[in-house]
Amino acid sequence: MTSTAVRPGAPSGPVAEPPVPDPPASGAQGRSGFAGLLDLPVTGWRALTKSVRRSPGRLTVIGVGLVLLCLIFGLVGTFAVQGKNDTINELIDHREPLTAASQEVYRSLSDADATSANAFLVIGAEPPELRARYDLDIARAGAALAKAASDSEGYADAATKVDILSRNLPVYTGIIERARANNLQGFPVGASYLREASNLMRTTILPAAADLYNIDTGRLTAEQEDVSGFPWFSTVLLVAVLAALIATQVYLTRRTNRLLNIGLVVGTGAMVVLLLWGAVALIVQSVLVGAGRDDGSHPVDVLVRARSAAVQARADEMMTLVARGDGGSYEQDYQQLGPLFTGLLKQAQGLMTGDAGKQIDAALANANTWLQTHKDIRAKDDSGNYADAVREAVDTTAPNGAAASFGKLDQELVTAIDVGRQSFLDDTSGADGALTLLAPGVAVLSVVAAAGVTIGIRDRLREYR
Repeated sequence: MTSTAVRPGAPSGPVAEPPVPDPPASGAQGRSGFAGLLDLPVTGWRALTKSVRRSPGRLTVIGVGLVLLCLIFGLVGTFAVQGKNDTINELIDHREPLTAASQEVYRSLSDADATSANAFLVIGAEPPELRARYDLDIARAGAALAKAASDSEGYADAATKVDILSRNLPVYTGIIERARANNLQGFPVGASYLREASNLMRTTILPAAADLYNIDTGRLTAEQEDVSGFPWFSTVLLVAVLAALIATQVYLTRRTNRLLNIGLVVGTGAMVVLLLWGAVALIVQSVLVGAGRDDGSHPVDVLVRARSAAVQARADEMMTLVARGDGGSYEQDYQQLGPLFTGLLKQAQGLMTGDAGKQIDAALANANTWLQTHKDIRAKDDSGNYADAVREAVDTTAPNGAAASFGKLDQELVTAIDVGRQSFLDDTSGADGALTLLAPGVAVLSVVAAAGVTIGIRDRLREYR
C-alpha cells in the first residue's frame, strides 16, 4: 500500500496560489502636476458634500458662511458710509465754494462792464470811486477764475470755459484802457472802444462765465443727490446677514433643543444695533442734505441768477446812454432782463423765509422802483433831454433814482445769498455730524458679529467630540 507524506502542520489538500491583486481602475492612480491641480476643485467639492451629510460638517460650513457674510457686509458697509462722509465733506469744503467762485466770476465781470459804462457818462474826470470799483471787480473775477480753474482739470467742458475766460479777459481790460485813455483826451473814439469791449464781454466772456457757473451748479446738485441716495446694496446685505443668523438659531434650537445660543445672540444683537443706528443716522443725514439743498443751494441759485440778470440790465441801461441814440439793442436786452430778474425774485420769495425773506421783499420793491425810473430815463433820452436822462441814471444821491435803487437791490441780494449759503453750510454740516463714528461702528459691530458666530458654532461642535 502506498502512502503520501504530508508536511506537519500543512493543510491537507492542494496548496492554493497566493491571490493576485486586481489592477487599479482607470484614473484611480494619483495624478500629479497640472492635471492634479485640475482635480482639486472636484476633490474638494466631494469632500465638502460628504462632510455636510454629518452634523459637525454641516455646522462648520454654516459657521464659515456666516462669518464670511458678516465680514463682507462690514467691508461693504464701512466703505459705503465712508463714501457718504467724504462726499459731504467735499460738498462743504470744495464743491460749494467753487460754485460760489464761478458765480463771482460772472457777477464781477458784469459789474465791471456796468461800472466802466457808468464812468463814461460822468462829465469831467473819471470819479475815483468808479475806477476803484472797476479795478476791484476785475481783481475779484481774476481770483475767482483762478479758483475755478483749479477744479477744471479732467472736466473738458469746464476747462474749455476757463480757457475762453483766461484768454479774453486781458483783451477786454486792454480795450477798456484804450477807451478810457481816449475818453480822457476828449476823443469820440473812446465810446467806440467801450462798445467794442462791451460787445466782447456780452458775446464771449459772459456766456462762458454763465456756462462755467451752470457746470459747477450741476456738479453740486449731482453730489447732493448722490449723498442723499439710499444705500440699497448695503441694506440688502445687512438684512441677509440678519436673516441668516436667525435661521441658524432656529436650526440649532430644533437640533439641540436649546432655546438660545449665546454667541449667535450676540452676533444678532450687534447686527440689530447696527441696523437701527444706521437707519436713524442715514435718515437724518438724508433729511439734512435735502434741507441744505431746498433751503440753501437751490434758493441761492435762484438769487444768483436774479442778481446776474439785474447787473447785466444795469450795464444795458448805461450802454444805451453811451450809444446816444444807437443803443436799441441794449434797450431791447434790458426789456428782456427786467421781467427775468423780477420773476426770479418772486420765485425766491416762496423759497426763503425769515430775514432772508425780508431781504428778498425789499429787493423786489427796489427792483420795481428801478424799473419805473428806467421808464423815466428812456422818456427823457428819447425826447432829447439827454443830460437829464444821464443825471437820473448815475446820480447816487437821489433816493429813488436808478443808481440808488440798483445799489440797494444788489446789496439786498448779496445779504440774502449769504444767508442761503450759511443755511446750506449749517444743514450739510449737520448731515456730516449725523454720520459721526458710523463707518468705524459698522466695522467694529461686524467683527463682533463674526466673533459671536465663531464662538457659538464652536461651542456646538465641541459637543460632538
